[in-house]
Amino acid sequence: MQDIFLVSGGLLFIFLMTSLGAATVVFFKKPSDSSGVMQRVFLGFAAGVMIAASVWSLIIPAIEEAEAAGQVGWIPAAGGVILGIAFLFLLDNLIPHIHPSLKQAEGPSSSLRRSTLLFLSVTLHNIPEGLAVGLSFALALQNPGEPAFMASAIALAIGIGIQNFPEGAAITLPLRQEGLSRSKAFGLGLVSGIMEPIFGILAILAAAFILPAMPWLLCFAAGAMLYVVVEELIPEAHLGEHSHPGTFGVLAGFVIMMILDVALG
Repeated sequence: MQDIFLVSGGLLFIFLMTSLGAATVVFFKKPSDSSGVMQRVFLGFAAGVMIAASVWSLIIPAIEEAEAAGQVGWIPAAGGVILGIAFLFLLDNLIPHIHPSLKQAEGPSSSLRRSTLLFLSVTLHNIPEGLAVGLSFALALQNPGEPAFMASAIALAIGIGIQNFPEGAAITLPLRQEGLSRSKAFGLGLVSGIMEPIFGILAILAAAFILPAMPWLLCFAAGAMLYVVVEELIPEAHLGEHSHPGTFGVLAGFVIMMILDVALG
């Protein structure tokens, strides 16, 4: 019962932090240079957290789990990462979306409004975050006698939750800049954020039916997150005349997530 409470609390936490971040849109009356700088910092911070989480919370535990089962650790690690990258690449090409910095939409041609395409873009990179948290908790539930797994899952949920606050703002600010009202931008931020707990729950359910594949699944989530980081977050964090805000955001996110995982795990 306590484990179920922790899992529910972790999934709820990542959603609530996205919601709080999305709510910051009410403080911005109109687009400004300062909001653009903040957006780059937010995106960089999210990228740093996701890189550290991919390594310490997903890939390393996956290798250890595989080796404990008598497997060659690097095979599911490399294979899972490659599959996760391929999965996000496929979604990237199947779902129409647009990044805030671009004028041309990606994926199949669509008549959807730019604000809708922006929303779909953010929702795409919320999917691997939900998978990562869900699979980390699934690993903990499968090893009830080893509290380190639950501690690591909680650390990951805290780290993802922390980066979800600035990420929530990074969702709503571009929507606000596109002319949407504060309430509509906030509402779309909430809908996008709910994707994380939904995919977290789906990951837990899937892991329960394919226990031997857990190392592959963990690295699958890591690969999906790394794709988002390299394809979207870091490039957008370094837009503008100066790249320093995005760079320091990445480094801050990486260090904070690393400390959380090592200290709590």
